[in-house]
Amino acid sequence: MKDFKSLKLNDVIINSLSKIGIKNPTPIQEQVIPIIFEKKDLIAKSPTGSGKTLAYLLPIIQDIKNCSQVLILVPTRELAIQIENEVRKVSQDISILSIYGGREIAGQLSQLKEKPQIIISTTGRLIDIIKREGIDFKNIKQLILDEVDQMFEMGFKEDIEFIRAKLSKKLHTLCFSATIDSKIKKLLYKITSSPIYIEIDEKNNPLNSIEQFFIPTTDRRKIEHLSLLLNEVNPFLAIIFCRTKARVDKLEKELTLRGYSCQKIHSDLPQTKREKIIKAFRDVEFQLLIATDVIARGVDILGVTHIFNYDAPEDIETYIHRVGRTGRAGDKGKSYLFITEKNEDIFQELSNFEDISLNKLEIEYIPNTFSTLELPDKKYRKKINTNTKNIEKMKNRFRK
Repeated sequence: MKDFKSLKLNDVIINSLSKIGIKNPTPIQEQVIPIIFEKKDLIAKSPTGSGKTLAYLLPIIQDIKNCSQVLILVPTRELAIQIENEVRKVSQDISILSIYGGREIAGQLSQLKEKPQIIISTTGRLIDIIKREGIDFKNIKQLILDEVDQMFEMGFKEDIEFIRAKLSKKLHTLCFSATIDSKIKKLLYKITSSPIYIEIDEKNNPLNSIEQFFIPTTDRRKIEHLSLLLNEVNPFLAIIFCRTKARVDKLEKELTLRGYSCQKIHSDLPQTKREKIIKAFRDVEFQLLIATDVIARGVDILGVTHIFNYDAPEDIETYIHRVGRTGRAGDKGKSYLFITEKNEDIFQELSNFEDISLNKLEIEYIPNTFSTLELPDKKYRKKINTNTKNIEKMKNRFRK
């Protein structure tokens, strides 16, 4: 195994990594860091949680003085925020600007005039800025497309091509994703120049570090099964995925009434509130984050020990990205998938997928299950129903 020194990273970066508990490079970092230093175009496919973000950030941070500006395009604002946080963990000396919708564009235009070294942007907001002539591309020497498959799936292909046409033809271009099929690869070859293609071997799949279970249940019994399971495993931090925003709202209300320390997040919440909730979750101010697939990608939170697929995902790819929120950076994790009769099709697909190993877990049915977990004495505790009279009212409601 190589170390960061052999990858020609400097002592400042190595020391910064050591302070946040990162001692050795992951397989994707071993392979792509030397290629990036050589200024060769790159298309890299590596499983979620394998260290792709730092794979491109570390050489960029080290060489930033030799490259006037770097542009990183991402599919979601959550990923933009995540990447900015990763940069700041490694270096405090770099000027960064994240631009995305949900924030006042005037402020972003003003900050762009200061020529930040790293610009992280969603495609839609960047095109808005281009139309206002608010960005000068002549100093941008590197372009990174992160979670590129998701950008194409979300219909951003034309946006990417529009932005790429504004940039230098001699641009150093790097493309990263957990999944790259032949169609996407063909598109990426059009916007890169003689790229090197890297694909991490399946044996390095981070899903191997995640113990995966499925739980047979019914729609009526699912909430009780989840409550009993939460009481049993007592996760340090956990994400509970639901299919829709309405389902997230309903589950957050129900678990709160049952005494669990939880908050919800989905696209209907204002961006500033979403950022505060993610920060509070990182700071362990509550235990359970109930979410739609808006955070299934691009959100890397240290300490997430468990994933609960309360609603089954629509496809295998979504399942992999959901489960990949745990077991990151060499840690172990556990995931639980609740399966009802209507989920049989996706369950069969998951069961037949060679990289997914699901173990059956039977949970007894006990009605009116409330939290037995110790609540965090933090500001979000005020959201938790700890009032005895209210709990008695809830119990009476269940008995009717």
